[in-house]
Amino acid sequence: MSSTDWDKELRKIDKQLESLSDDALLPTKTTGVGGSGAKPTTKGGGAAPPARPERQTSTLGVMSRLVLAVALGVAMLFWPYSSRCGVGLFGYLGASTMVIVAGVWTSVWTWRHRSVQGHVLSLLLILWGLILGGQEVLPRVGYAKPDVMHPAIWMCE
Repeated sequence: MSSTDWDKELRKIDKQLESLSDDALLPTKTTGVGGSGAKPTTKGGGAAPPARPERQTSTLGVMSRLVLAVALGVAMLFWPYSSRCGVGLFGYLGASTMVIVAGVWTSVWTWRHRSVQGHVLSLLLILWGLILGGQEVLPRVGYAKPDVMHPAIWMCE
């Protein structure tokens, strides 16, 4: 075991931090590193690229994406075509994949914009898409029991 006295080392660090000003510890946007107001430079000596401007949070944009994705998820309950086999089945699987993609799309936006309820709803939308696709795929790959609505065939005869 090391013979370092960590209490003593931490006291030294505390004293060093107390001697620094707040601007030196947490530089603001108007002041550069160290509070001098100088432009930050890279290792090569050139000026650093300008910082990206902060994006404004648009609740309307986040919620409109979420409403579109939820509408797609609800519309899957009213799928008008046969999804037993063939082209209808592949169309249904493509649409349920789009529900998953829409859920991922909205989850990224709700995460970025710190919308907790929207993020939970988008994660539920991803789960809903997985359930819809799983109902059709699992009987066909032998994992679930096939029935009349979900036969074990992919293509119609």
